[in-house]
Amino acid sequence: MAADYRTFAKCGFSEVVEKKSRFLGEALPVKDAAEAEEYIAQVRKRHYDARHHCFAYVAGEPGTPEEVTRFSDDGEPSGTAGKPILEILAGRQLHHVLIVVTRYFGGTLLGTGGLVRAYGAAAREAADDAGILSVRQGTRLRISCSYPAYGKLQYLFAKEGIQVESTEFAEGVVISVLVQKGGEDRMRKLVAELTDGAGLLEEAGDVCF
Repeated sequence: MAADYRTFAKCGFSEVVEKKSRFLGEALPVKDAAEAEEYIAQVRKRHYDARHHCFAYVAGEPGTPEEVTRFSDDGEPSGTAGKPILEILAGRQLHHVLIVVTRYFGGTLLGTGGLVRAYGAAAREAADDAGILSVRQGTRLRISCSYPAYGKLQYLFAKEGIQVESTEFAEGVVISVLVQKGGEDRMRKLVAELTDGAGLLEEAGDVCF
């Protein structure tokens, strides 16, 4: 599995107006380059009457040959649009992300400096609106225990900041939790201590959370 990484928490939007030109920014998480390119095509179709659709993305599994970085000025002077957008992604160390900035020309030329500032501002504001989510590579653990032990485990999970995915109540309790890679043995030891060895723990696969 790839290393932990940071990505956008949701879709973010922005609008920057510079000398009557409108710059509409969209920032979002994407799985891979194909998904990024598909979304760019959707933006072009949605804003078919706009002059430019500039973008940058970092997509594919981080730290692997599948990760692709691409940017485009889409007809704007070289280095004035795609690169400033990419710098927003690189500066925040983001992966699995795309920013598209659509420009509706307002009739006044902005010059290279003006374009860099406008595209950078639209990208930055869209990224701010999207927020950042830290994604960890981990393991799903299923823990079976008694009701008395469940209370002790609840306290442990809250103290350790362990993410509880689900809880099933029947004759006993079955808890599904997500732990970071490398934390499985420690969790196994803690469960054994808190349940006096009666609790059962099994690994239920790799997961990102």
